[in-house]
Amino acid sequence: MASSMKSSLILFFASSLFVQGILAELICEDLPANRCSFAIASSGKRCVLENFSDERGTLDYTCKTSEVVVERLSGYIETDECVNACGVDRGFVGISSDAFLTADFTPRLCSPACYQNCPNIVDLYFNLAAGEGVYLPALCQKQKSNPHRAMLELLSSGGGAAPGPVAADDLVHAPAYAPASL
Repeated sequence: MASSMKSSLILFFASSLFVQGILAELICEDLPANRCSFAIASSGKRCVLENFSDERGTLDYTCKTSEVVVERLSGYIETDECVNACGVDRGFVGISSDAFLTADFTPRLCSPACYQNCPNIVDLYFNLAAGEGVYLPALCQKQKSNPHRAMLELLSSGGGAAPGPVAADDLVHAPAYAPASL
């Protein structure tokens, strides 16, 4: 009887490894540097590209798991089509709102090809914009009607300011973006 139970445990363990291999858990640290940016681990945490100097002092890159959790998109690597449509670069190191300061970024992020089809990238920049006091849907609306005014408001963090603070529990259930409104 003990032998039968031991065989069953071994079979169960082997089966669980097989199923885990089929499901292919996405772990940031296992991703190559050229697939890291705009990926989300199976745990739901964003992957972030970091640079470091190796033992010879040469700059190298590695993929790490950030503490930023994304709802609804675990185990996801952004498509090349979305990377191109949104005007982002897989070579970005870290997560930053600096991209908003380049003239061609906001029009590409707000374009229908990006905003309506690339929820991962839109979610990331929605949250980064909110951190700067800018409400991304309002910025995109202004971008369509008056691109120069949108850039000025972004730089001054005026007009399109995000709503006031929300309790952390409410953020989990709040929609990250509203592509239908554009």
